[in-house]
Amino acid sequence: MKKALVCGAGGFIGGHLVNRLKSEGYWVRGVDVKSNEYGNDNADEFVIGDLRDPIVANEVVTSDLDEIYQLAADMGGAGFVFTGTNDAAIMHNSVLCNLNVLDAAKNKGVKKIFYSSSACIYPEYNQMDANNPTCSEASAYPAAPDSEYGWEKLFSERLFLTYQKNHGIDVRVARFHNIFGPQGTWEGGREKAPAAVCRKVAMAENGESIEIWGDGKQTRSFLIVDECVEGIRRLMESDFSGPVNIGSEEMISLNDFAKMVIKISGKDLTINNIPGPLGVRGRNSDNQLIQEKLGWAPSTPLAEGVKKTYQWITNQVKSKVEEPVEA
Repeated sequence: MKKALVCGAGGFIGGHLVNRLKSEGYWVRGVDVKSNEYGNDNADEFVIGDLRDPIVANEVVTSDLDEIYQLAADMGGAGFVFTGTNDAAIMHNSVLCNLNVLDAAKNKGVKKIFYSSSACIYPEYNQMDANNPTCSEASAYPAAPDSEYGWEKLFSERLFLTYQKNHGIDVRVARFHNIFGPQGTWEGGREKAPAAVCRKVAMAENGESIEIWGDGKQTRSFLIVDECVEGIRRLMESDFSGPVNIGSEEMISLNDFAKMVIKISGKDLTINNIPGPLGVRGRNSDNQLIQEKLGWAPSTPLAEGVKKTYQWITNQVKSKVEEPVEA
């Protein structure tokens, strides 16, 4: 039986990854600063611990592990990443997690590790045209990410690859493009656009409007979490280190995404575009390299993933409204 450590197992993608590994027969240890808020804690062993602390990293990284999946990071959606008020914490906390996990892996002799990077590493100058962004893997340099979150991810990609070069750890690096789906953060300020829009629509009454930041013409592609996990596993089983995009090529404007959610809801709602943090003007996954190296690329239609996510968030909203009020 293979043994794996999932760092960030209390998070959205981490929880789904644990489930996937368990379905394949792995023994899985999870670690996070918190348990999964939606009960997606199915690891054989779950450690509540802060990977910014090297002592914690040394406790959870053990010499009997076959693989490590490093997804732990300080992150969130546009409201968290692009305001500028969280920049120091984002860089400091995430880099510490990466350094500690890598050093423990080196010292314990763990031979294979996955690192979750982000499409936020891509240069802002290649994403100014909402209809024609450039996000091929080779376009990452000259570097000019639009946020400190992107800079941290780009630095950490290089950090992991230097450990491969100097210490013989077999590294895999993937750049995630806007992963969404059930059992993810949907409120509180760290949620990403798909969850935020689904929440707004779920909470709105007929005849009301929902707010979308900016003019709504900014574009993105969104990938359902099941396909993200599939991509992670295929990359780990391949002989390709990356970095490689894991994302959808189905690009859509934020206003059109909101219209899709409204249509799925069956409600009569309008869109109110307001000022807010935005990020780049356009972003879309380029899947040529993943198709070439893995013989596979995500293919689930966006609407299919949105239907599942909207229904799950609607149920969360209803459950919260129905919660008993303490006297």
